[in-house]
Amino acid sequence: MEANKTGYTSIDEYIADFSPEIQAILTKIREVIRAAAPDAKEKISYQMPAFELNGNLVYYAAFKKHIGFYPTAGGISAFQEELSGYKGAKGSVQFPLNKPIPYELIKRITEYRAAENREKGKK
Repeated sequence: MEANKTGYTSIDEYIADFSPEIQAILTKIREVIRAAAPDAKEKISYQMPAFELNGNLVYYAAFKKHIGFYPTAGGISAFQEELSGYKGAKGSVQFPLNKPIPYELIKRITEYRAAENREKGKK
């Protein structure tokens, strides 16, 4: 399941490197992020799909047993209670592939991060 290719140049290329089941999850996450932050720009950063809006917004990536979601420390701390059932670190969370992916939570975290970054852009 884990992609072996390095040197991705687009999110499409990244997603295409996975099984159809994982492609569906990655595509849905991409759609959720786009809907939550339509003015954000897509990019590949650290060989992961990423979005930027007045700086880094969120990243995500597929691994053998989970989807990593990286909304920075601010995104994690703001949703700490809802994320408490998942493994994570200061700026990341792991959504296990053997459980439903919390797309609605990803949406709300992305909206929160977009608001943070828009405010940062005003300064």
